[in-house]
Amino acid sequence: MFYELNKCEKNPLREDIRFASVYPNVYKTAMSSLGYQIIYGLVNEREDSYCERVVYPSVRSLETNSPLRDFDIISFTIQYEQDYFNVLEILRKAEIPLRRKDRTDNDPLIIAGGPCATANPLPLSDFIDVFVIGEAEVVLDDFLDLYLDLKKDGRFNRNDLSPFLDIESLYISEFKNNAKIAVLDDMNNAYQLTRPIITQTDDEDLMPVFSNSIFLNVSRACTRGCRFCMSSYLYRPQREVEADLLVDTALKISENTGLKKINLIGAAVSDYSHIDYLIETLREKGFVVSTPSMRIESITRDILVSLRKSGLKTLTIAPESIESIRKKINKDIPDEKIFEVVRDAVDLGFNIKLYFIIGLSSSSDEDIVELKDFIKIIDSMKYDIDSNSKSSSRKAKVSIKFSVNPLIPKPHTPMQWNAYDMKDIKSKIRYLKKNLKGVDIKFDSAKMGLIQYVLSCGDRDIGELLEKSLTRKISMKEWKENAPNYSLGDELPWDLIDVSVSKEFLISEHEKMETKDQTPWCEEFGCYDCGACH
Repeated sequence: MFYELNKCEKNPLREDIRFASVYPNVYKTAMSSLGYQIIYGLVNEREDSYCERVVYPSVRSLETNSPLRDFDIISFTIQYEQDYFNVLEILRKAEIPLRRKDRTDNDPLIIAGGPCATANPLPLSDFIDVFVIGEAEVVLDDFLDLYLDLKKDGRFNRNDLSPFLDIESLYISEFKNNAKIAVLDDMNNAYQLTRPIITQTDDEDLMPVFSNSIFLNVSRACTRGCRFCMSSYLYRPQREVEADLLVDTALKISENTGLKKINLIGAAVSDYSHIDYLIETLREKGFVVSTPSMRIESITRDILVSLRKSGLKTLTIAPESIESIRKKINKDIPDEKIFEVVRDAVDLGFNIKLYFIIGLSSSSDEDIVELKDFIKIIDSMKYDIDSNSKSSSRKAKVSIKFSVNPLIPKPHTPMQWNAYDMKDIKSKIRYLKKNLKGVDIKFDSAKMGLIQYVLSCGDRDIGELLEKSLTRKISMKEWKENAPNYSLGDELPWDLIDVSVSKEFLISEHEKMETKDQTPWCEEFGCYDCGACH
Protein backbone atom coordinates (compact mmCIF):
# COMPACT_ATOMS: atom_id res chain seq x y z
CA MET A 1 0.00 0.00 0.00
CA PHE A 2 1.29 3.45 -0.95
CA TYR A 3 -0.63 6.73 -0.89
CA GLU A 4 0.29 10.40 -0.52
CA LEU A 5 -1.79 13.18 0.99
CA ASN A 6 -1.35 16.87 0.08
CA LYS A 7 0.50 16.36 -3.17
CA CYS A 8 -0.15 19.08 -5.72
CA GLU A 9 -2.46 18.29 -8.64
CA LYS A 10 -2.57 20.51 -11.72
CA ASN A 11 -3.24 20.01 -15.40
CA PRO A 12 0.27 19.90 -16.90
CA LEU A 13 -1.06 20.89 -20.33
CA ARG A 14 -2.23 24.24 -18.96
CA GLU A 15 1.05 25.27 -17.33
CA ASP A 16 3.75 27.31 -19.04
CA ILE A 17 6.58 25.49 -17.24
CA ARG A 18 6.71 21.78 -16.48
CA PHE A 19 9.31 21.42 -13.74
CA ALA A 20 10.63 18.02 -12.63
CA SER A 21 12.19 18.08 -9.16
CA VAL A 22 14.49 15.05 -9.06
CA TYR A 23 16.00 13.55 -5.93
CA PRO A 24 18.86 11.17 -6.86
CA ASN A 25 18.34 8.91 -3.88
CA VAL A 26 15.54 6.71 -2.56
CA TYR A 27 12.05 7.93 -1.63
CA LYS A 28 12.44 7.68 2.16
CA THR A 29 15.50 9.95 1.99
CA ALA A 30 13.95 12.35 -0.52
CA MET A 31 10.85 12.96 1.57
CA SER A 32 12.98 13.62 4.65
CA SER A 33 14.78 16.47 2.85
CA LEU A 34 13.49 19.90 3.83
CA GLY A 35 15.14 21.56 0.82
CA TYR A 36 13.53 19.13 -1.61
CA GLN A 37 10.09 19.79 -0.19
CA ILE A 38 10.66 23.58 -0.18
CA ILE A 39 11.34 23.52 -3.94
CA TYR A 40 8.13 21.53 -4.50
CA GLY A 41 6.10 24.08 -2.57
CA LEU A 42 7.80 27.16 -4.06
CA VAL A 43 7.33 26.16 -7.69
CA ASN A 44 3.76 24.93 -7.24
CA GLU A 45 2.69 28.22 -5.66
CA ARG A 46 3.37 29.82 -9.04
CA GLU A 47 0.33 30.02 -11.31
CA ASP A 48 2.44 29.39 -14.42
CA SER A 49 4.33 26.27 -13.29
CA TYR A 50 3.73 22.68 -12.24
CA CYS A 51 6.41 20.94 -10.19
CA GLU A 52 6.31 17.14 -10.13
CA ARG A 53 8.66 14.86 -8.20
CA VAL A 54 10.88 12.16 -9.65
CA VAL A 55 12.73 9.96 -7.17
CA TYR A 56 15.56 7.53 -7.89
CA PRO A 57 15.57 4.93 -9.40
CA SER A 58 12.41 5.95 -11.28
CA VAL A 59 12.50 8.30 -14.27
CA ARG A 60 8.75 9.02 -14.16
CA SER A 61 6.96 11.55 -12.00
CA LEU A 62 4.99 10.58 -8.91
CA GLU A 63 2.19 13.02 -9.78
CA THR A 64 1.29 12.13 -13.41
CA ASN A 65 3.66 9.26 -14.26
CA SER A 66 5.21 11.47 -16.95
CA PRO A 67 8.65 10.57 -18.33
CA LEU A 68 11.46 13.00 -17.61
CA ARG A 69 11.85 13.87 -21.30
CA ASP A 70 8.40 15.54 -21.20
CA PHE A 71 9.53 18.31 -18.84
CA ASP A 72 10.88 21.75 -19.68
CA ILE A 73 13.26 21.87 -16.70
CA ILE A 74 14.80 19.02 -14.73
CA SER A 75 16.12 20.08 -11.31
CA PHE A 76 18.36 17.83 -9.20
CA THR A 77 18.60 18.34 -5.43
CA ILE A 78 22.08 17.08 -4.50
CA GLN A 79 22.93 16.63 -0.83
CA TYR A 80 25.50 13.82 -1.02
CA GLU A 81 28.47 13.41 -3.35
CA GLN A 82 27.72 9.69 -3.72
CA ASP A 83 24.49 10.66 -5.49
CA TYR A 84 26.47 12.00 -8.47
CA PHE A 85 26.45 8.47 -9.88
CA ASN A 86 22.66 8.37 -9.63
CA VAL A 87 22.32 11.73 -11.42
CA LEU A 88 24.02 10.27 -14.50
CA GLU A 89 22.13 7.00 -14.25
CA ILE A 90 18.82 8.88 -14.21
CA LEU A 91 19.74 10.93 -17.29
CA ARG A 92 20.80 7.81 -19.15
CA LYS A 93 17.63 5.87 -18.25
CA ALA A 94 15.53 8.89 -19.28
CA GLU A 95 17.24 8.86 -22.70
CA ILE A 96 18.52 12.40 -22.25
CA PRO A 97 22.05 13.02 -23.61
CA LEU A 98 24.47 12.89 -20.67
CA ARG A 99 26.69 15.75 -21.75
CA ARG A 100 25.12 19.18 -22.08
CA LYS A 101 27.04 19.87 -25.32
CA ASP A 102 25.16 16.98 -26.97
CA ARG A 103 21.67 18.26 -26.09
CA THR A 104 19.38 20.23 -28.38
CA ASP A 105 16.47 22.60 -27.84
CA ASN A 106 14.25 19.51 -27.80
CA ASP A 107 15.88 18.36 -24.55
CA PRO A 108 15.00 19.66 -21.07
CA LEU A 109 17.17 22.26 -19.38
CA ILE A 110 19.11 20.52 -16.59
CA ILE A 111 19.74 22.44 -13.35
CA ALA A 112 21.01 21.43 -9.91
CA GLY A 113 21.18 22.81 -6.38
CA GLY A 114 21.88 21.77 -2.82
CA PRO A 115 25.00 21.93 -0.63
CA CYS A 116 27.23 19.80 -2.87
CA ALA A 117 26.23 21.69 -6.02
CA THR A 118 26.79 24.98 -4.20
CA ALA A 119 30.19 24.12 -2.75
CA ASN A 120 31.82 22.71 -5.89
CA PRO A 121 29.81 22.39 -9.12
CA LEU A 122 32.86 21.45 -11.22
CA PRO A 123 32.69 17.60 -11.13
CA LEU A 124 29.15 17.67 -12.61
CA SER A 125 29.58 20.70 -14.86
CA ASP A 126 29.80 18.70 -18.11
CA PHE A 127 26.33 17.28 -17.38
CA ILE A 128 24.43 20.12 -15.66
CA ASP A 129 23.53 23.30 -17.57
CA VAL A 130 22.89 25.63 -14.62
CA PHE A 131 23.73 25.39 -10.91
CA VAL A 132 21.73 27.30 -8.30
CA ILE A 133 24.27 28.53 -5.75
CA GLY A 134 22.74 28.86 -2.29
CA GLU A 135 19.18 28.96 -0.97
CA ALA A 136 16.33 28.39 -3.39
CA GLU A 137 13.94 31.01 -1.97
CA VAL A 138 16.28 33.80 -3.03
CA VAL A 139 16.95 32.87 -6.65
CA LEU A 140 14.50 30.28 -8.01
CA ASP A 141 11.65 32.66 -8.90
CA ASP A 142 14.04 35.02 -10.71
CA PHE A 143 15.42 32.09 -12.68
CA LEU A 144 11.96 30.82 -13.69
CA ASP A 145 10.74 34.31 -14.57
CA LEU A 146 13.69 34.84 -16.89
CA TYR A 147 13.33 31.37 -18.41
CA LEU A 148 9.65 32.04 -19.13
CA ASP A 149 10.33 35.48 -20.64
CA LEU A 150 12.96 34.04 -22.97
CA LYS A 151 10.70 31.16 -23.92
CA LYS A 152 7.70 33.38 -24.70
CA ASP A 153 9.82 35.77 -26.77
CA GLY A 154 11.35 32.90 -28.72
CA ARG A 155 14.78 33.87 -27.41
CA PHE A 156 15.52 30.79 -25.33
CA ASN A 157 18.48 28.89 -26.72
CA ARG A 158 19.94 26.13 -24.62
CA ASN A 159 23.24 26.50 -26.49
CA ASP A 160 23.50 30.11 -25.35
CA LEU A 161 22.50 30.59 -21.74
CA SER A 162 24.26 33.96 -21.42
CA PRO A 163 21.06 35.81 -20.39
CA PHE A 164 21.15 33.86 -17.11
CA LEU A 165 24.51 35.43 -16.24
CA ASP A 166 22.53 38.45 -15.05
CA ILE A 167 21.51 36.40 -11.98
CA GLU A 168 24.64 36.41 -9.79
CA SER A 169 23.77 33.25 -7.87
CA LEU A 170 23.74 31.02 -10.95
CA TYR A 171 26.81 29.13 -12.14
CA ILE A 172 26.47 28.53 -15.88
CA SER A 173 28.68 25.59 -16.83
CA GLU A 174 29.45 26.73 -20.38
CA PHE A 175 30.77 30.11 -19.19
CA LYS A 176 32.69 28.98 -16.08
CA ASN A 177 31.56 32.22 -14.46
CA ASN A 178 32.03 33.55 -10.96
CA ALA A 179 28.90 33.10 -8.83
CA LYS A 180 27.92 34.41 -5.41
CA ILE A 181 25.95 32.38 -2.90
CA ALA A 182 22.33 33.41 -2.30
CA VAL A 183 21.23 33.46 1.33
CA LEU A 184 17.95 34.69 2.76
CA ASP A 185 18.49 37.83 4.85
CA ASP A 186 15.40 37.50 7.05
CA MET A 187 14.54 33.98 8.19
CA ASN A 188 11.05 35.13 9.16
CA ASN A 189 10.45 35.18 5.39
CA ALA A 190 11.77 31.65 4.90
CA TYR A 191 9.45 29.19 3.18
CA GLN A 192 7.69 27.00 5.73
CA LEU A 193 5.94 23.78 4.72
CA THR A 194 2.41 24.47 5.93
CA ARG A 195 0.92 21.58 3.94
CA PRO A 196 3.63 18.89 3.76
CA ILE A 197 3.14 15.65 1.85
CA ILE A 198 2.14 12.78 4.12
CA THR A 199 3.11 9.26 3.13
CA GLN A 200 0.80 6.39 3.95
CA THR A 201 2.42 3.01 3.38
CA ASP A 202 2.97 -0.39 4.93
CA ASP A 203 6.39 -0.64 3.25
CA GLU A 204 9.18 0.38 5.67
CA ASP A 205 11.49 1.04 2.71
CA LEU A 206 9.19 3.86 1.61
CA MET A 207 8.44 5.47 4.97
CA PRO A 208 10.41 8.76 5.28
CA VAL A 209 13.40 8.67 7.63
CA PHE A 210 11.71 11.07 10.06
CA SER A 211 8.33 9.33 9.45
CA ASN A 212 5.43 11.72 8.98
CA SER A 213 6.37 14.77 11.00
CA ILE A 214 6.31 18.54 10.89
CA PHE A 215 9.59 20.11 9.73
CA LEU A 216 10.22 23.38 11.58
CA ASN A 217 13.23 25.19 10.12
CA VAL A 218 14.36 27.12 13.21
CA SER A 219 17.64 28.46 11.82
CA ARG A 220 20.17 28.23 9.01
CA ALA A 221 23.95 28.17 9.06
CA CYS A 222 26.27 27.43 11.92
CA THR A 223 29.07 29.79 12.95
CA ARG A 224 30.77 27.58 15.54
CA GLY A 225 33.57 27.13 13.00
CA CYS A 226 34.48 23.44 13.28
CA ARG A 227 37.35 23.40 10.79
CA PHE A 228 36.36 20.20 8.99
CA CYS A 229 32.64 20.97 8.61
CA MET A 230 31.21 22.52 5.44
CA SER A 231 28.03 23.50 7.29
CA SER A 232 30.14 25.81 9.46
CA TYR A 233 31.17 27.95 6.49
CA LEU A 234 28.76 27.55 3.57
CA TYR A 235 25.61 29.48 4.49
CA ARG A 236 26.84 32.13 6.94
CA PRO A 237 25.74 34.23 8.79
CA GLN A 238 23.63 32.31 11.27
CA ARG A 239 19.96 33.33 10.98
CA GLU A 240 16.91 32.46 13.10
CA VAL A 241 13.12 32.42 12.85
CA GLU A 242 11.23 34.10 15.69
CA ALA A 243 10.01 31.52 18.20
CA ASP A 244 6.37 32.63 18.24
CA LEU A 245 6.26 32.50 14.44
CA LEU A 246 7.52 28.92 14.61
CA VAL A 247 4.80 28.00 17.11
CA ASP A 248 2.13 29.61 14.89
CA THR A 249 3.50 27.71 11.88
CA ALA A 250 3.42 24.41 13.79
CA LEU A 251 -0.22 25.01 14.77
CA LYS A 252 -1.14 25.82 11.16
CA ILE A 253 0.58 22.67 9.84
CA SER A 254 -1.09 20.54 12.51
CA GLU A 255 -4.49 21.99 11.57
CA ASN A 256 -3.84 21.11 7.90
CA THR A 257 -2.48 17.62 8.52
CA GLY A 258 -3.34 16.38 12.01
CA LEU A 259 0.37 15.85 12.68
CA LYS A 260 1.66 16.29 16.24
CA LYS A 261 5.28 15.19 15.88
CA ILE A 262 7.80 17.97 15.18
CA ASN A 263 11.38 17.78 13.93
CA LEU A 264 13.37 20.93 14.61
CA ILE A 265 15.63 21.52 11.60
CA GLY A 266 18.80 23.61 11.52
CA ALA A 267 22.57 23.30 11.24
CA ALA A 268 22.84 23.87 15.00
CA VAL A 269 19.38 23.50 16.57
CA SER A 270 20.59 23.58 20.19
CA ASP A 271 22.28 26.95 19.48
CA TYR A 272 18.87 28.47 18.71
CA SER A 273 18.64 31.45 21.08
CA HIS A 274 15.15 30.59 22.41
CA ILE A 275 15.41 26.80 22.37
CA ASP A 276 14.08 26.28 25.91
CA TYR A 277 11.06 28.51 25.31
CA LEU A 278 10.35 26.93 21.91
CA ILE A 279 10.46 23.30 23.11
CA GLU A 280 8.41 24.01 26.22
CA THR A 281 5.78 26.03 24.33
CA LEU A 282 5.42 23.36 21.66
CA ARG A 283 5.14 20.70 24.33
CA GLU A 284 2.41 22.67 26.11
CA LYS A 285 0.54 22.79 22.77
CA GLY A 286 0.57 18.99 22.68
CA PHE A 287 3.45 18.42 20.26
CA VAL A 288 6.13 15.74 20.45
CA VAL A 289 9.45 17.48 19.70
CA SER A 290 12.53 15.84 18.19
CA THR A 291 15.75 17.06 16.65
CA PRO A 292 18.13 15.10 14.40
CA SER A 293 21.22 16.13 16.40
CA MET A 294 22.41 18.63 19.00
CA ARG A 295 25.65 20.45 19.74
CA ILE A 296 27.15 19.20 22.99
CA GLU A 297 28.32 22.56 24.33
CA SER A 298 24.81 24.06 24.27
CA ILE A 299 23.00 21.08 25.79
CA THR A 300 21.71 21.60 29.33
CA ARG A 301 19.88 19.21 31.61
CA ASP A 302 16.81 21.46 31.35
CA ILE A 303 16.81 21.07 27.55
CA LEU A 304 17.12 17.30 27.91
CA VAL A 305 14.27 17.22 30.43
CA SER A 306 12.03 19.21 28.06
CA LEU A 307 12.90 16.96 25.11
CA ARG A 308 12.30 13.81 27.17
CA LYS A 309 8.92 15.10 28.34
CA SER A 310 7.98 15.86 24.75
CA GLY A 311 8.73 12.27 23.72
CA LEU A 312 12.26 12.28 22.32
CA LYS A 313 13.80 8.83 22.81
CA THR A 314 17.26 9.09 21.20
CA LEU A 315 19.87 11.80 21.69
CA THR A 316 22.36 12.24 18.83
CA ILE A 317 25.63 14.08 19.51
CA ALA A 318 29.04 14.37 17.86
CA PRO A 319 32.09 14.47 20.17
CA GLU A 320 34.18 13.91 16.98
CA SER A 321 37.39 12.80 18.72
CA ILE A 322 39.58 13.07 21.80
CA GLU A 323 40.08 16.44 23.49
CA SER A 324 43.43 17.31 21.86
CA ILE A 325 42.06 16.64 18.36
CA ARG A 326 38.89 18.59 19.14
CA LYS A 327 41.08 21.61 19.90
CA LYS A 328 42.73 21.30 16.48
CA ILE A 329 39.38 21.35 14.72
CA ASN A 330 38.08 24.29 16.81
CA LYS A 331 35.70 22.19 18.86
CA ASP A 332 37.14 22.87 22.29
CA ILE A 333 34.75 20.83 24.42
CA PRO A 334 36.30 19.27 27.54
CA ASP A 335 35.81 15.56 28.11
CA GLU A 336 33.95 16.30 31.34
CA LYS A 337 31.23 18.21 29.46
CA ILE A 338 30.69 15.23 27.17
CA PHE A 339 30.57 12.86 30.16
CA GLU A 340 28.10 15.20 31.89
CA VAL A 341 25.74 15.20 28.88
CA VAL A 342 25.97 11.41 28.54
CA ARG A 343 25.33 10.89 32.27
CA ASP A 344 22.31 13.20 32.18
CA ALA A 345 20.97 11.51 29.06
CA VAL A 346 21.36 8.03 30.57
CA ASP A 347 19.74 9.20 33.81
CA LEU A 348 16.75 10.54 31.85
CA GLY A 349 16.42 7.33 29.85
CA PHE A 350 17.68 8.48 26.45
CA ASN A 351 19.26 6.08 24.03
CA ILE A 352 22.38 7.78 22.68
CA LYS A 353 24.12 7.84 19.32
CA LEU A 354 27.59 9.39 19.06
CA TYR A 355 29.53 10.33 15.93
CA PHE A 356 33.32 10.32 15.65
CA ILE A 357 35.78 11.11 12.86
CA ILE A 358 39.24 9.70 12.20
CA GLY A 359 41.92 10.70 9.71
CA LEU A 360 43.18 14.14 10.68
CA SER A 361 46.61 14.17 9.03
CA SER A 362 48.48 15.24 12.17
CA SER A 363 46.95 12.60 14.47
CA SER A 364 49.27 9.97 15.97
CA ASP A 365 49.12 6.31 16.99
CA GLU A 366 48.80 7.47 20.59
CA ASP A 367 45.71 9.48 19.62
CA ILE A 368 43.88 6.42 18.31
CA VAL A 369 44.69 4.49 21.49
CA GLU A 370 43.28 7.39 23.53
CA LEU A 371 40.17 7.43 21.31
CA LYS A 372 39.63 3.73 21.99
CA ASP A 373 39.80 4.35 25.74
CA PHE A 374 37.48 7.38 25.44
CA ILE A 375 34.84 5.33 23.62
CA LYS A 376 35.08 2.57 26.24
CA ILE A 377 34.48 5.07 29.06
CA ILE A 378 31.37 6.44 27.33
CA ASP A 379 30.09 2.94 26.57
CA SER A 380 30.45 1.95 30.24
CA MET A 381 28.02 4.73 31.22
CA LYS A 382 25.06 2.78 29.84
CA TYR A 383 25.18 0.38 32.78
CA ASP A 384 22.99 0.96 35.81
CA ILE A 385 25.77 1.05 38.38
CA ASP A 386 25.09 2.10 41.95
CA SER A 387 28.32 3.25 43.58
CA ASN A 388 26.83 2.56 47.06
CA SER A 389 25.94 -1.04 46.24
CA LYS A 390 28.29 -3.94 46.92
CA SER A 391 27.01 -5.76 43.81
CA SER A 392 26.39 -3.29 40.99
CA SER A 393 24.30 -4.48 38.06
CA ARG A 394 25.92 -4.77 34.62
CA LYS A 395 22.54 -4.56 32.93
CA ALA A 396 22.47 -1.80 30.33
CA LYS A 397 19.98 0.90 31.26
CA VAL A 398 19.96 2.40 27.73
CA SER A 399 21.63 1.70 24.39
CA ILE A 400 24.70 3.65 23.36
CA LYS A 401 25.76 3.38 19.73
CA PHE A 402 28.88 4.75 18.06
CA SER A 403 29.55 5.68 14.45
CA VAL A 404 33.13 6.27 13.27
CA ASN A 405 33.63 7.95 9.91
CA PRO A 406 36.65 8.98 7.83
CA LEU A 407 37.30 12.72 7.85
CA ILE A 408 36.65 14.03 4.33
CA PRO A 409 38.26 17.40 3.45
CA LYS A 410 35.56 19.69 2.02
CA PRO A 411 35.55 22.82 -0.17
CA HIS A 412 35.27 26.22 1.55
CA THR A 413 36.62 24.88 4.85
CA PRO A 414 40.05 25.33 6.49
CA MET A 415 40.75 21.69 5.63
CA GLN A 416 40.17 22.10 1.89
CA TRP A 417 43.93 21.88 1.31
CA ASN A 418 44.30 18.60 3.26
CA ALA A 419 44.85 15.25 1.58
CA TYR A 420 43.00 12.00 2.28
CA ASP A 421 45.20 9.19 3.60
CA MET A 422 43.24 5.99 2.97
CA LYS A 423 46.04 3.70 4.20
CA ASP A 424 46.23 5.48 7.55
CA ILE A 425 42.44 5.50 7.99
CA LYS A 426 42.16 1.77 7.19
CA SER A 427 44.86 1.06 9.79
CA LYS A 428 43.01 3.05 12.45
CA ILE A 429 39.70 1.33 11.66
CA ARG A 430 41.36 -2.09 11.99
CA TYR A 431 42.78 -1.12 15.38
CA LEU A 432 39.44 0.13 16.71
CA LYS A 433 37.57 -2.94 15.43
CA LYS A 434 40.05 -5.22 17.15
CA ASN A 435 40.03 -3.35 20.45
CA LEU A 436 36.36 -2.37 20.75
CA LYS A 437 34.74 -5.79 20.55
CA GLY A 438 31.48 -5.82 22.45
CA VAL A 439 30.86 -2.14 21.75
CA ASP A 440 27.94 -1.27 19.44
CA ILE A 441 30.01 0.55 16.82
CA LYS A 442 29.85 0.99 13.05
CA PHE A 443 32.55 2.18 10.68
CA ASP A 444 32.20 3.91 7.33
CA SER A 445 34.40 2.51 4.58
CA ALA A 446 37.82 4.08 4.09
CA LYS A 447 37.53 3.25 0.37
CA MET A 448 34.19 5.01 0.07
CA GLY A 449 35.78 7.93 1.91
CA LEU A 450 38.39 8.22 -0.83
CA ILE A 451 35.70 8.25 -3.53
CA GLN A 452 33.76 10.90 -1.63
CA TYR A 453 36.92 13.00 -1.28
CA VAL A 454 37.63 12.88 -5.02
CA LEU A 455 34.03 13.81 -5.84
CA SER A 456 33.98 16.57 -3.23
CA CYS A 457 37.31 18.23 -4.02
CA GLY A 458 37.82 17.27 -7.65
CA ASP A 459 37.84 19.40 -10.78
CA ARG A 460 35.84 19.25 -14.02
CA ASP A 461 37.84 16.24 -15.29
CA ILE A 462 36.24 14.04 -12.59
CA GLY A 463 33.22 14.01 -14.90
CA GLU A 464 35.04 11.50 -17.11
CA LEU A 465 35.33 9.06 -14.21
CA LEU A 466 31.65 9.51 -13.41
CA GLU A 467 30.66 8.79 -16.99
CA LYS A 468 32.90 5.71 -17.14
CA SER A 469 31.25 4.40 -13.95
CA LEU A 470 28.02 3.87 -15.91
CA THR A 471 29.60 1.07 -17.92
CA ARG A 472 32.28 -0.36 -15.62
CA LYS A 473 33.53 -0.36 -12.06
CA ILE A 474 36.18 2.27 -11.39
CA SER A 475 39.18 0.71 -9.66
CA MET A 476 40.59 2.10 -6.41
CA LYS A 477 43.83 2.71 -8.33
CA GLU A 478 41.97 5.11 -10.63
CA TRP A 479 40.34 6.91 -7.70
CA LYS A 480 43.75 7.30 -6.03
CA GLU A 481 45.27 8.65 -9.25
CA ASN A 482 42.53 11.26 -9.44
CA ALA A 483 42.76 12.33 -5.79
CA PRO A 484 43.79 16.00 -5.64
CA ASN A 485 46.93 17.13 -3.87
CA TYR A 486 46.55 20.82 -3.04
CA SER A 487 49.03 23.16 -1.40
CA LEU A 488 48.10 26.21 0.64
CA GLY A 489 48.78 28.71 -2.14
CA ASP A 490 47.04 26.79 -4.93
CA GLU A 491 44.14 28.08 -6.96
CA LEU A 492 41.24 25.77 -6.20
CA PRO A 493 38.51 24.62 -8.62
CA TRP A 494 35.76 26.15 -6.47
CA ASP A 495 37.44 29.54 -6.01
CA LEU A 496 34.97 30.97 -8.53
CA ILE A 497 32.13 30.25 -6.05
CA ASP A 498 31.92 33.08 -3.52
CA VAL A 499 30.33 31.80 -0.31
CA SER A 500 31.20 35.10 1.45
CA VAL A 501 33.85 33.57 3.73
CA SER A 502 37.23 34.94 2.67
CA LYS A 503 40.12 32.71 1.63
CA GLU A 504 42.40 34.67 3.96
CA PHE A 505 40.21 33.69 6.89
CA LEU A 506 40.26 30.02 5.86
CA ILE A 507 44.07 30.09 5.58
CA SER A 508 44.28 31.59 9.08
CA GLU A 509 42.02 28.84 10.42
CA HIS A 510 44.06 26.19 8.60
CA GLU A 511 47.23 27.40 10.28
CA LYS A 512 45.55 27.40 13.69
CA MET A 513 45.05 23.62 13.45
CA GLU A 514 48.71 23.06 14.22
CA THR A 515 48.83 25.52 17.13
CA LYS A 516 45.41 24.45 18.50
CA ASP A 517 44.45 28.11 18.73
CA GLN A 518 40.70 28.54 19.10
CA THR A 519 38.45 30.92 17.18
CA PRO A 520 35.60 31.69 19.58
CA TRP A 521 31.93 31.56 18.58
CA CYS A 522 31.06 34.95 17.09
CA GLU A 523 27.50 34.84 18.47
CA GLU A 524 28.98 35.18 21.96
CA PHE A 525 32.41 36.80 21.46
CA GLY A 526 31.76 39.18 18.56
CA CYS A 527 32.78 39.40 14.91
CA TYR A 528 36.18 38.07 13.84
CA ASP A 529 35.82 39.27 10.24
CA CYS A 530 35.32 36.02 8.32
CA GLY A 531 33.66 38.07 5.58
CA ALA A 532 30.12 36.67 5.72
CA CYS A 533 28.53 39.73 7.32
CA HIS A 534 29.91 42.16 4.74
